Amino acid sequence: MGRGVLLPHARRLTLLLRPTGFSTTASVASTREPLHVCVVGSGPAGFYTAEKMLKGHEGAQVDIIDRLPTPFGLVRSGVAPDHPETKIVVNQFSRVAANARCSFFGNVTLGSDVSLSELRKTYDIVVLAYGAESDRSFGIPGEDLRGIHSAREFVWWYNGHPDMCNLAPDLKNTDSAVVLGQGNVALDVARVLLRCTTELASTDIAGYALDALRSSTIRKVFLVGRRGPVQAACTGKELREILGLKNVHVCIKEADLVTSPADKEEMRNSRIKRRVHELLSKAATVHQEKSNDDRKELHFVFFRKPTRFLPSEDGTTVGAVELEKTLLKDDGITGKQVAVGTGEFEDLKCGLVLKSIGYKSLPIEGLPFDKYRGVVPNLRGRILSNESETATVEPGLYVVGWLKRGPTGIVATNLHCAEETVASILEDEKKGVLVASSDSKRQGRRGLLEILEQKNTRYVPFHDWEKIDSKEKTAGQLKNKPREKITAWDELLKAAKEG
Repeated sequence: MGRGVLLPHARRLTLLLRPTGFSTTASVASTREPLHVCVVGSGPAGFYTAEKMLKGHEGAQVDIIDRLPTPFGLVRSGVAPDHPETKIVVNQFSRVAANARCSFFGNVTLGSDVSLSELRKTYDIVVLAYGAESDRSFGIPGEDLRGIHSAREFVWWYNGHPDMCNLAPDLKNTDSAVVLGQGNVALDVARVLLRCTTELASTDIAGYALDALRSSTIRKVFLVGRRGPVQAACTGKELREILGLKNVHVCIKEADLVTSPADKEEMRNSRIKRRVHELLSKAATVHQEKSNDDRKELHFVFFRKPTRFLPSEDGTTVGAVELEKTLLKDDGITGKQVAVGTGEFEDLKCGLVLKSIGYKSLPIEGLPFDKYRGVVPNLRGRILSNESETATVEPGLYVVGWLKRGPTGIVATNLHCAEETVASILEDEKKGVLVASSDSKRQGRRGLLEILEQKNTRYVPFHDWEKIDSKEKTAGQLKNKPREKITAWDELLKAAKEG
């Protein structure tokens, strides 16, 4: 690296790395040649990977980089504000970040602040854990009308993600919202639209989102699915929660609950499907009588698929969704029931549409990528050169989380995913396939610091994130909230600098 100077930020960073209270394992590690590991992405998959690497290899020095100034990924920006129990895992992740062999570099973007090629030259191991930050689309007419958003955008908006703080969905000029999809994320956004705002007021929901929901005129939410209740992609816990909302009338057509022999077979093979159908059937019976009071309405709409979005009178805003009725047929290959259009159509009026049909990962330069599946081709976390049968393993390059398996599962699913990837890393390290030649020793953290200095990148170390954390919690106490999130990029960086 050449220069015997203390790099910018390096003095601050040593405070984080100073060996106060070293464990026996860490003391032993200091006598070994370090194994330099970079994890790209600080969500659950990234932190679980860091934790498993630190425990599994006593010489591992792990750096976690993230494009946001704030760590924890979807735990902060994806988990619904009324699910605080799911967010407790940040305490575990914070302990990982406090490990003397681990450092966090926030506000560092892969591709602009540092390239994948640079990381591979700097670290023995690079693990990509940056998740899915885009969305699948329907590709149907009218999808660009105002008032149509992805569920991810809406979730990021109410969770205070700095990329979506200016989304400003219009909740005041319609009484009806359509959510396309029936998975857990679809249930989350529907629940936030329908839940009493006095209950949301004590959560960590973004302040501007709470204000917007307080003045919302939306009274009806339609959850639309291509297939039937047996195939609904949600889980029992989330379904039970939305069915139990106060002052919400649930509307389900009993005819939709009739099951075919194929449906019965699916339920026999899946406890979750069986439970979901039981909950919906019970809700249909309990809410049979017509709602004549001032309650909001939640409509489950089955056997419908969108074919186009229709504009309202102004010609630029969505006014309805055209739906085609469907029926289920065996796909003839796997035995799976798929939705097939019948040629019958109907319009569902609304002024807001949230598309909850799946997140999508994005490729980066120099990275093999399966565009069809939206994942990086891999073998138990080892990144492959392509998707073909003759693909070779990319040495020192690994993947974990949604980028590895697709946007499925819950927070804990990433634990098992990380265990598999780390097992592959440790196996490769034991075989000696990761060892660099003596004249090309990786620089690891020091090399990253130099790259960031050259590009004048102001990174946010974990102790500066703790300043943001403290400021948010202090502001939240004044409003009886766990925290009042700072939602703008410049304000986040300002808070990290202060103190």
